[in-house]
Amino acid sequence: MSARTGAHFPSRTLAALIALGICNHVTLSGARVAVSLDALARGASPLTVGVLVSLFALLPVFLAVSVGRLADRIGVRRPMLWGSAGTAAGAALPFALPGLPALYVAAALIGAAFMLFQVPAQRATGDLADAPDRAASFSHLALGYSISGITGPLADGHAIDHLGFGPAFVLLAVLPLLPVAVLSARRVALPRSPSALAPATSGGMMELIRIPVLRRLFLINAAFALGWDLHTIFVPIYGASIGLSAAAIGAILSAFAAATFLVRLAMPWISHHVAEARVLMIALAVAGFVYLAFPFVGSAWALAALSFVLGLGLGSGQPVVLSLLHEHAPPGRIGEVVGVRMSLIQSMAVAVPLLFGALGTSLGLVPVFWAVGACLGASGWYARRTGRGAPE
Repeated sequence: MSARTGAHFPSRTLAALIALGICNHVTLSGARVAVSLDALARGASPLTVGVLVSLFALLPVFLAVSVGRLADRIGVRRPMLWGSAGTAAGAALPFALPGLPALYVAAALIGAAFMLFQVPAQRATGDLADAPDRAASFSHLALGYSISGITGPLADGHAIDHLGFGPAFVLLAVLPLLPVAVLSARRVALPRSPSALAPATSGGMMELIRIPVLRRLFLINAAFALGWDLHTIFVPIYGASIGLSAAAIGAILSAFAAATFLVRLAMPWISHHVAEARVLMIALAVAGFVYLAFPFVGSAWALAALSFVLGLGLGSGQPVVLSLLHEHAPPGRIGEVVGVRMSLIQSMAVAVPLLFGALGTSLGLVPVFWAVGACLGASGWYARRTGRGAPE
């Protein structure tokens, strides 16, 4: 069935799914800022902060494919419920046990729990739409995450400045309790369990990667993840090094999220008028240009402006890639494909902060950002033949 009741509006079920995702993603995006700044306030080095940020993605690297298969087998409701509960528990931990050890555990738990919600939510989003409307549906979902990406860092930065780290973590822990209540009460008519469908034979993750069109899409999405994750680790470290407040750092991250919101607001129109390959090419080229310019700015306003432009580029790619992955997934293995994508990009989320923390400390920012800019530009060229009907 279509996910839209009108030209560009999500169905009631999709709208409810997006609202639940916003609650969990506010906690994730806010926790990334809170964990980083709490660690820096305790004297942590950039490498330590890089390790902390990478922990948000560590467990999803190994568990996302299994979660996707679980969603294919038992449906999406129970994994989403468990993920929401885990997100709340992870955010509450640094309040209950202040200190660096709790930050390590909280980062790993929040990242894993949000993945447990997100993979089934993405599968459900694709199931709620017909193929022509699928990119628009994923745009609506991504639009919701853009809202939470704006409010999470901004609200958390102000909470830290005015209340302290402990109360800020408490506020983050409260939000996922709403999805827990809604999913427990079965208030949202999510897609039915796929158990009645004919089971598909599974040759594992490598079988999916060997499919040419899926492999190309996985690599392109990894490039988007590279640009996204480096921005997440760059802003708190660089902002703190030039003396910006937590609120200013949150505002810069929110400028990025605001741009992703705007471009995703336009994605339903873009997806019907611009070829997928062109969207991906332009997005990656813009992101590459921004990374070439990043090392040469030193004010909050300039950082916010570049972050906004970067958000316009990177924010337009995910809905297109998710739509194409859903279209090309083997029958009965949609959740698994979503899980493979999640595992691969979370591998980037682990590696990028660690690599940036090490190279940024030893070589400085310029070589790192120039290398990333060149990689994103090359990925834009690679994406030129991607899309419906493109040669595999």
